[in-house]
Amino acid sequence: MRLPQSLTRHLSVLFVHLPIIGALLIFALAPANAATGAPQLTASPSILRFGGVDVGQTETLIVAVTNGGSKSITLSEVSVTDAAFAAPNVSLPLVVPAGQSVDVSVTFTPKTTGWTGGVVKFSGSSSTSTLSVQTGGSGVDSQAVTASPSTLSFGQVPVGGSSSLPLVLTNERKWQVKITALQASGSGFSVSGVTFPLILNGRQSVALNVNYTPQSAGLIGGSLFISGPGVNIPLTGTGATSGAGKLSISPASLNYSSVPVGTTDTLPITVSAAGGSVTISSDSSTSSQFALTGASFPLTIPSGSSMSFSVAFTPQNSGTVSGSLSFASTASNSPKESLTGVGTATPYTVNLSWNQSSAAVGYNVYRSTSSTGSFAKINPALDSNTAYSDSTVTASTTYYYAATTVSSSGVESSLSAPLKVAVP
Repeated sequence: MRLPQSLTRHLSVLFVHLPIIGALLIFALAPANAATGAPQLTASPSILRFGGVDVGQTETLIVAVTNGGSKSITLSEVSVTDAAFAAPNVSLPLVVPAGQSVDVSVTFTPKTTGWTGGVVKFSGSSSTSTLSVQTGGSGVDSQAVTASPSTLSFGQVPVGGSSSLPLVLTNERKWQVKITALQASGSGFSVSGVTFPLILNGRQSVALNVNYTPQSAGLIGGSLFISGPGVNIPLTGTGATSGAGKLSISPASLNYSSVPVGTTDTLPITVSAAGGSVTISSDSSTSSQFALTGASFPLTIPSGSSMSFSVAFTPQNSGTVSGSLSFASTASNSPKESLTGVGTATPYTVNLSWNQSSAAVGYNVYRSTSSTGSFAKINPALDSNTAYSDSTVTASTTYYYAATTVSSSGVESSLSAPLKVAVP
């Protein structure tokens, strides 16, 4: 539902004295036409353990933020208690639909050696729509045991199926290193091929298999923690249904009317998946004046489910703007959202008036955008009245006005001192 909006403009009148052959010049600048309980958030995993990371290097883990309530939650802020941790790819505001999850990447970049602990806090509109995730990791000069590869990505694996990737652990020291255990976190990840504890002699390696058996559709993040040397290997995989899902967007088009230039109006859209889960990796707008808000990619929409976002329109100029919004995804189709908006600029009029000069049969009004620049006459004919309205001004522009008198013999006086008028 679109929230009602109101815009109130106030009339400002400034009185300024400008000498003009004994006359008083006055101007006015005026615009024409002038209670229910909050849902709860949970994290999986509930604690992010990074292990040992070389100082200055970055390791990334994924946490799934789940809204277990009956209403959507809008997260407006992500904060950390230590600068070594960050959630750099979160696009705020982030909407977590009821009963749905969003995947957030959290990074650890140690600045010094030693243990660092922290908290990543996701904040919504109330204290009951916040989530704190404990984080921890160690900065090291070099790791005693290295993993090759350093991260494992399984890509898409059918739900109920299984995939294995090899992993080699190497003792980089000249002396023995004891590995007491390997602990896999994240749904569907496991290790096979090696029995622990084991001893790795200097420069010795051991090969093992990391397995991924997705239990549900969607992107899953996890890690493999090596107890002893304290090494952590990030894991990711996407559970896929047997058939490619289809994506739909509702409504099919959005129409923004009369949005003041430089301001923003938003309208909601609902993105749904059918016939299989769909993973969306990014969005694209054909016009920079339209932008999707409330989404953090990648995200997965399970089959039969929907997610709600907003599309913002920020007109840069007056007039009609058209565009479209589309998504890069695993869907078998590529629907587009039609977008139309009308930017409106507030029309302003500068009203000028002055006292009558007995020696004048008429007056001319001049205008410039510089106090020292060239002034151009703006009245089409000699003005016998003591007032003039300039409706050709542009918003966010400063003008300088001056006037002259014209005698009965046609002699025109010099320009009066310029008067500065700033149009909002």
